[in-house]
Parts: sequence; C-alpha cells; structure tokens
Amino acid sequence: MLSLSGKIVAITGASGGIGEATARLLARRGAAVVLAARRSERIDAIAQDIREEGGRAATCVVDVTKAEDLRRLVSTTVERYGRIDVLVNNAGIAPISPLADLDTEGWSAMIDVNLRGMLNGVAAALPVFREQGKGHLVSIVSVAGLSVSPSMAVYAATKNAVRTVHEGLRTESTDGVVRTTAISPGYIRTDLADSMADPALRHRTRENMDAMGIPPEAVARAVAFAVEQPDDVEIGEINVRPTVQA
Repeated sequence: MLSLSGKIVAITGASGGIGEATARLLARRGAAVVLAARRSERIDAIAQDIREEGGRAATCVVDVTKAEDLRRLVSTTVERYGRIDVLVNNAGIAPISPLADLDTEGWSAMIDVNLRGMLNGVAAALPVFREQGKGHLVSIVSVAGLSVSPSMAVYAATKNAVRTVHEGLRTESTDGVVRTTAISPGYIRTDLADSMADPALRHRTRENMDAMGIPPEAVARAVAFAVEQPDDVEIGEINVRPTVQA
C-alpha cells in the first residue's frame, strides 16, 4: 500500500485554498509539511492545528517573487527535517482582465508570482534534489492554459509557461533523480478571485466557483497521488476539474 509516511514536503501559498488543503491532507497521511506564505499568522495557525492532530508541521514566511525567500524555505526545511523530498509550487494570483484594458501592472504581477515564483522554487530546490539524489517538483498550474477564455490571456500564458518549464525539466531529468508533476485545476472553491481587480470579473468568477466549484481537497488528493508513487514512477500531468465544467 502506498504511503506518505516520512515524506518531507514544502508548500508555497499554504495560507488557504489548495495549499492549506494539501498541507492538511499530506500531514494526515504521514508527511512532515512546511507551510510557506506571506501571512505568518495564518500559516502558524494551520500548522498548530496540524500538530494538535498529531501531525508534523513547521512554517516559513515566504514571498515567492523573492529568490532568497525560496532559498530560505528550502534551507529551513532541510535544517528542520534533514532533507526536502517535495516542493509544491502553489502560490498564484489572477488579476485577469481583457488585453485591451492594458493592465500592465497586473500582467507583471502574474509573471512575477505565477512564473518567476515557480522558477525561484526550481532554482532553490534543484541543487538540493541533486545533492540528495532525488526530489519531486509539483506545480499547481490551471486548465485555463488548455482552453484560453476572454480576459485570461496573460494568466493562461503564465500557467502555460510553467507547464513548459516542467516538461523541459522532465526531459533534462531522465536519470531518475528529479520527478515533476504539473496539476491543472478547473473551478475550485478558493479565494483566487480576490486578486481580480475588475468587479464584474471577480463577481462572475465567484458565481462560477459557487455554482460548479469543487473543494480544494480534490486537488490535494491529486498531489498526494503523485507524491506517493514509487521513485521509478512519474505522474507528469493531472487535470482536476468539476464534472460539470465544460
């Protein structure tokens, strides 16, 4: 029977939504988790909950746009638990808008968090994975990159860029040392809409989430499935969407 017992997992964007659900689920299944996010009080509270339930959890305040923060997350994980088996790149924002709105600040923010944040994670974790002889990179992408909707062009572009980096890393890692998994959620009930500046888009996204969204635990289970596989098995990509989503 597959198990997460003994796995050491660091998770960005762990203060809510998919990141929080993933931390809680993996800890319940035996992994030690390090929760990373900007909201220290929130990740501290979640980690305390996990420990009270008998799990192992630590925290690290991280802004994924800062390379030094990701290096500190990896070093904190190794110092606390002796190694890092998995880095889950989950932090992401979606200040979406039509291209004609020319929201260049929003575009830059999505590039910085969604793409550069993931690359900062790669740069921090990859040398440690190589030194250890194994490691697993998991990134939360999006089905938005598979079928681009109006107002989603730049957001989808950042997610597709992450998907491309993952495939590149996979082809460079056929020695079996580094595994990669890209997980693309559809409508999940999270607070992602809070990062949308346009009130109409924010309202419509929340309506869609309420109408068809599935819990973030659905994505957490996909993460667990990929992570618990034996070292010679790589789950390259998983799409997780509501059955009613087109």
